[in-house]
Amino acid sequence: MSLKLCSIVVVILSSVAVAFAPDPTKVEASHYKIAFENSSVQVVNIHYGPHEKSGLHDHPGGVVVVITSGHLRLTDQNGNATEVFSKPGESRWFPPFRHRVENLGDSTYNAVYIVIKAKQTASNCGAGNEGSEIDAKTADIINQYLASARAQ
Repeated sequence: MSLKLCSIVVVILSSVAVAFAPDPTKVEASHYKIAFENSSVQVVNIHYGPHEKSGLHDHPGGVVVVITSGHLRLTDQNGNATEVFSKPGESRWFPPFRHRVENLGDSTYNAVYIVIKAKQTASNCGAGNEGSEIDAKTADIINQYLASARAQ
C-alpha cells in the first residue's frame, strides 16, 4: 500500500474513532450529567464519590470549574497517569481528550465541565439566531448586574 493511501486510511479511521467516541454522559452517567445544553454550549455536572473510578471516555475541549476540592488520577488511553489536585473555584481549560478518572480522595469531588459548541459574538447573537433567547432567571441576573454597575 502506498504512503498516500496509508495516510488517507489513517485520517478516515481517526475520524470514525472521533465520531464514535464514548460520550461520558452516556457511558459514565453516574459521574456525568447534562445540566444545560443548547446549540452553543453544553454544561455537564461532574460527581465522583470517594475512591470511585470511571471507564475510558472522551471529552470535547472545554473548561472545568471545580466545586469541591479533589485529588484525582487521570489516565489516558495509553496508560499515562497524571495526578491532579483541585481547589474549589479553580478553572482549567482542557483540549479534547480521552481518559479514565479515579478519585483518590476520601471525600466527594464535584465540578462542572463547560463545552463551547459554537463561537458567538454580540453581533451574531441577535433576534432570529438560534441560542439567542435567554431565560427569565438569566435576564434577571443580567439586569441586576447592569444596575449594580450603573450604581457604582
